[in-house]
Amino acid sequence: MAPKSSTPASANVARTLWKAYSDDTPDRLKFIDAFLFFLMLSGIAQFLYCVLVTNYPFNAFLAGFASTVGQFVLTASMRSQVNPENKNEFKDVSPERAFGDFALGSIILHFFVYNFLG
Repeated sequence: MAPKSSTPASANVARTLWKAYSDDTPDRLKFIDAFLFFLMLSGIAQFLYCVLVTNYPFNAFLAGFASTVGQFVLTASMRSQVNPENKNEFKDVSPERAFGDFALGSIILHFFVYNFLG
């Protein structure tokens, strides 16, 4: 009979996943992942504020939330293009080109968000 562990299986799995992520993921992708996590928290905070407190200037909520979601999508796209494991899928896209596309898309996104605010 195997000895019983004091930690639950889910904690062990989470620890294993975190260790693999820490060891195998390049620092560039960790930085992008941190920004994605910030965008996710920002979107959750905006949504909770709209639901729990007020949504009075509704167009401001929509603009802010659309900005957060759009920036998340652009950043996730850049992450997939910069990831070294995806070299075969993005043969013609250099990391500099991926960042240029991200920057141009961000400028266009925020131009539309600013115009939506009124």
